[in-house]
Amino acid sequence: MDDLLAELDRRLAAADAALAADYRGDRGVRQPIHTVYVPADRYDVRTVGDWGAQARAALDEYGGSAADLAKVLDLPAEFADDVYDRVRAKLEREPIEDLRIDFEDGYGNRPDDEEDAAAIAAARANPGTPFYGLRIKSLEAPTRRRAVRTLDLFLKEATIADGFVITLPKVTSVEQVEAMVLVLETLEQQYGVPRLKFEIQVETPQAILGADGTALIARMVKAGGDRVTGLHYGTYDYSASLGIAAAYQSMEHPVADHAKDVMQLAAAGTGVFVSDGSTNVLPVGDAVHDAWRLHFRLVRRSLARGIYQGWDMHPAQLPTRFAATYLSYREGFDQAARRLRAYLGHGESGYLDEPATAVALAGFVLRGIECGAIDETEFDTTGLAKLARRAVPES
Repeated sequence: MDDLLAELDRRLAAADAALAADYRGDRGVRQPIHTVYVPADRYDVRTVGDWGAQARAALDEYGGSAADLAKVLDLPAEFADDVYDRVRAKLEREPIEDLRIDFEDGYGNRPDDEEDAAAIAAARANPGTPFYGLRIKSLEAPTRRRAVRTLDLFLKEATIADGFVITLPKVTSVEQVEAMVLVLETLEQQYGVPRLKFEIQVETPQAILGADGTALIARMVKAGGDRVTGLHYGTYDYSASLGIAAAYQSMEHPVADHAKDVMQLAAAGTGVFVSDGSTNVLPVGDAVHDAWRLHFRLVRRSLARGIYQGWDMHPAQLPTRFAATYLSYREGFDQAARRLRAYLGHGESGYLDEPATAVALAGFVLRGIECGAIDETEFDTTGLAKLARRAVPES
């Protein structure tokens, strides 16, 4: 038997090593619940405060009390007061979790001297959010030089803090990801900045299905190694690329669901976060309540599908981002806590949960704590992080 086991170890050594390298498991870090995109020419040190103020003003005008917001969003009565109070506190304390200074679609093509100045100004104005970064233009031939130039100018001037990430848009090939790694390695050496990370924006059909019939996004994740921290779905570029008419482009269109299913499969077990895209139906003018209901429903839908992050494009979307997120965690917390306690040997829950489900339950509670939906005092977190972050539970 010893000889057999030794032979198995020998035969499977390469597969074991590949599994450990390619599927590193949860990174053990907080994932923001949203990313706010702000065009570079509209960004300065006041942006986060301004967004918070505008979001609170929208909440005051269109959902001035817990009862008012509950009526608009059809919040369950037992959660309405708690959700409303948490939303308002979040808008005061941390209105934006992750901010992306946008030099791509939201900024457009500008004269070089204008974009140069915007890159330098953005680098000197740290937003003070837990997570932040910039979206450069793509590495496709027409915008490649401009993308690298903007990143170079930014890194030359910026003080890079924890939580910094670069968004690489319109990725069409594995080679572009490899090129991005080369760019980051070169700039790190040039400016002595900490190891740089980036997100891959999935907004081209080539990222989902390559010409050779393979899911290139999985190969892109592998090519980027531990520098790749996220996959972000681009709702409208992707839908348009597949010929979907503008009236039907949506985060919940079947082509969107297919793309995000592939993204989730490619990211599973790698420690790479998946983010949904945005809705372009903005809560402005006479359409605030309708837009709020749509945004609220779409955020809840993403959470139910296991996608815990999305884009916000307007300050008035923040109230419904937080309301939808908080309601989802408040509704699920009691059962998750009961099942976790039972799994850890404290009482009964009516469920016979396996280790993988216990890990998912712990992750749910931790996500709720990290975003402010759950208070740490509501659950004994001893050992919870270890359980949640364990890629392969102990037997």
